[in-house]
Amino acid sequence: MRDDIRDYLAEVVRRSRDVLGDDLVGAYAAGSVGLGAYQPGRSDVDVALVAAGPMPEPDKRLLVDRLRHGSLPCPARGLELVVYRRDVAASGTPEPGFEVELNTGATMPFRATYDPADRPAADGRFWYALDRSILRQSGLALLGPPAAEVFADPSPEALRALLADALRWWLALPTPPGDEPAPGAEDAVLGACRTLVRYRDGVWLGKVDAGLRVAADDPDAALIRASIEARRGGTPPSGPAARAFQRRVLGQLGIFG
Repeated sequence: MRDDIRDYLAEVVRRSRDVLGDDLVGAYAAGSVGLGAYQPGRSDVDVALVAAGPMPEPDKRLLVDRLRHGSLPCPARGLELVVYRRDVAASGTPEPGFEVELNTGATMPFRATYDPADRPAADGRFWYALDRSILRQSGLALLGPPAAEVFADPSPEALRALLADALRWWLALPTPPGDEPAPGAEDAVLGACRTLVRYRDGVWLGKVDAGLRVAADDPDAALIRASIEARRGGTPPSGPAARAFQRRVLGQLGIFG
């Protein structure tokens, strides 16, 4: 882990403990940091906090105030932080179930959400259970017990539905018409690869690693490799090519349309 990220995470934990006190059960690096796939200039810093019980509203707002970019500058693109109750983290629920969600950074739109009901449905409600599944496998404990002892996977049926919802969400995003390069399409392709690897092989990988695994024996290997190169500054694929690949992965999940 880079020194600036390590120092930032330590300060996030310190400030979170100042707010939550003994109710802070654990703090975990998630996402690309947990998966060992952090890419400077592109990746976020994802953090999950686990609280002993429900957070009072003033504490939620104080936590956001202490951790927002203006108070604690994030060295990455931004911080995506979610707080869960201990019972929710251990439940395997497919519901969002968070106490507070914070997105903040120099190049990230600020968002603070204090109740899952207030999150727009169009932004996706599937992220949280998928993130908790990734945490169970690869969460890096910054404070508290190992992540595998704290987080639970959803049931296989619920996981399949969540993976399909994520693919449909990506498919619904607007892209330029025709065969011109579509910025962001590379993430849609590699996100579909990660979905396929989790469904097929039962393991979460970073997007690039998932793309390399799928490309080893996939008819769309050229598209996948182009998407990997796009994350390194190359030309992204077109929207129609990315959508066709996503639809094919949906079919491999046994879901069509």
